[in-house]
Amino acid sequence: MKTLWTGIKVLQRIPALLSGNLVDKIKPSNFFEFQHRSFSVTSHRCLNFQLCDTMAATPGNKLTWKVDQAMITKTVEDLKKSSLHAYESVGKLSPDQINYDNVIKALADNDCVYAVNRNNVDFLQHVSSDKELRDASVKADKELSEFDVEMSMRQDVFDTLVATEKKLAGQLKPEAIRYLERMIKYGKRNGLHLPKEKQDKIKEIKKRMSDLSIDFSKNLNEENTVLEFTEKDLDGVSEDFIKSLDKTDDGKLKVTLKYPHYFPCMKKARNPNTRKQLEIAFNSRCVKENTAILEELIKLRHEKAQILGFPSHSAFVLDMRMAKTPEAVTSFLSGLSKKLQALKQSEMSLFLEYKKEECDKYGYEFDGKINFWDFRYYMSMAEEKKYAVDHEKLKEYFPMKVVTKGLLDIYQELLSLEFKLIEGAEVYHPDVTMYSVTDKESSQLLGYFYLDLHPREGKYGHAACFGLQPGCIGPDGKRQISVAAMEANFTKPTEDKPSLLTHDEVETYFHEFGHVMHQICAQADFALFSGTHVERDFVEAPSQMLENWCWEKEPLSRMSAHYKDGTAIPDDLLQKLLDSRKANAGVFNLRQILLGTFDQTIHRMDQADTASIFSKLSEETLGFPATPGTNMPASFGHIAGGYDSQYYGYLWSEVFCMDMFYSRFRKEGIMSPKVGADYRKYILQPGGSLDASDMLRNFLGRDPEQEPFLISKGLSTLKL
Repeated sequence: MKTLWTGIKVLQRIPALLSGNLVDKIKPSNFFEFQHRSFSVTSHRCLNFQLCDTMAATPGNKLTWKVDQAMITKTVEDLKKSSLHAYESVGKLSPDQINYDNVIKALADNDCVYAVNRNNVDFLQHVSSDKELRDASVKADKELSEFDVEMSMRQDVFDTLVATEKKLAGQLKPEAIRYLERMIKYGKRNGLHLPKEKQDKIKEIKKRMSDLSIDFSKNLNEENTVLEFTEKDLDGVSEDFIKSLDKTDDGKLKVTLKYPHYFPCMKKARNPNTRKQLEIAFNSRCVKENTAILEELIKLRHEKAQILGFPSHSAFVLDMRMAKTPEAVTSFLSGLSKKLQALKQSEMSLFLEYKKEECDKYGYEFDGKINFWDFRYYMSMAEEKKYAVDHEKLKEYFPMKVVTKGLLDIYQELLSLEFKLIEGAEVYHPDVTMYSVTDKESSQLLGYFYLDLHPREGKYGHAACFGLQPGCIGPDGKRQISVAAMEANFTKPTEDKPSLLTHDEVETYFHEFGHVMHQICAQADFALFSGTHVERDFVEAPSQMLENWCWEKEPLSRMSAHYKDGTAIPDDLLQKLLDSRKANAGVFNLRQILLGTFDQTIHRMDQADTASIFSKLSEETLGFPATPGTNMPASFGHIAGGYDSQYYGYLWSEVFCMDMFYSRFRKEGIMSPKVGADYRKYILQPGGSLDASDMLRNFLGRDPEQEPFLISKGLSTLKL
């Protein structure tokens, strides 16, 4: 069962002029799918953080983690001052003064330098162990977001861009044309072609949305609920898990709502009352404050879309995606939902059989239905009984160090890269490691990545890739290397055992590291198109495709070994795991469809009662409503922080990921260096400098097809 909360958290900024939704605390924003805020640089000097190449051990890395509150404050001041000067320089140009260097290059240089400085400020709110520093980062983010909204509404810069397009028509290279066209389109999406009073209203709405989104994220990051249980309450949960829990003075076990605590309990705790307490608490996180925030965001998004001439916020967002229209997304989700209902029905019937048996055996009341708190428990049981996959036993073969080495070796071989651990590197927490990435053939340095794999107080609570330094052409005409960080919350080691990963966590690890590789392997000229800056509904496809390596014998054997004696996963256990891939395909994918449908539904409305709508859609899609009194959307960070009207993208992009895997890797060899080279060249290297449809066509040699996706869901004879 794959955890639903993974993805890219891209902090890279592009010019504020383009920015549509300037806050992106979970996923990329509308301005550029990945909130990339502007930041000017006339002299291209290092600002207060001294983000120059001062670290001999990591040449090309312009980030520093020797930061305090005063430095953050000073940097914000410098950013605003320098950015204002840059925009004024572009905005004051007369048509006869316009040329490539003083418009396009000036703005692109600005993007490049700004991304590093701004990300260095913003990233701390997600990873610093110092609450005061996190708060300072949040404050800086809000202040700069407000400033970005102001800069995004500069009529003079927009007019200069429009004049530049006319004057330089036919004189620009393809990526420069794409950059200019994208800038102008984003300007229009900010209303810069509209009368001033409408622009002022848009500016007001954007500022409010920015503040709300930051608060929504902060509330979730600071959430620290602890529930107390006896060991009896947690019957069924592994002994290792029990040992890892802190205890109260009277001996009760402390269980938080963080993933490493919540999911093991929901999958294995036998007592339905324990699961019910946890599920209610989990889906009531920040329910009061974040429900109000989300419902205000829905109103504001609709209002802004209407001003810009779109019928709904969904229509506004999808205008920039592969899907193009809400109707296309609705058709995709509803069509797939219908085809999965038969699978779901058989799975739910099996769940009920298991529940009846358990209730009879242990004396629990049988209510004749599957509730939200039963969902993961019986999914896990079905895997273990139907496919006899013992996930607790399987964990013993996935110690963190072995998985990490295997994963890194596979990526290096597949993409013809070399990774090197940097001893003594400057990092933002003692748990963090840092690696360099070079091209195996040329030895060219491509970038660096950080691995930050365990939970801690105040840290970003999900698994994600953070783009920190965009790979692009810098102000000096040389390529700036890319830097990215992978954040995860895998269980920490105990005194007698190393950190052991579930297969689900191994898959998440592989997925998120795929985003890291996308960040580093991309070779676009402009920061606007660096790394994962592709269409939002395609961005998951490259990493989803790489998850397939977690379901193939050869790669699995390379990243597994028993933590005690180093023995391989027994053949029978490995085969059972591989056979289980389609386990619960109906209910799992229908849950994804539920989230995508909820997202689309609320963003085609002018206001919404989120709890009521979610519960109703849950009953229609899964067959049971949300637990009364809860509101899962209050902790649905994706739709509050930049992934609004885009959650369908996980399934949408899976269509392309399965086509890439089945049609090239499965056919020609999953570790084929030729296919790996083509994948790096045609899918990763362009970044966002080409449309995703063109990248897919270049890699596949034809237009994408849906059949491999249907095969992967057990629906190979059907058509959507």
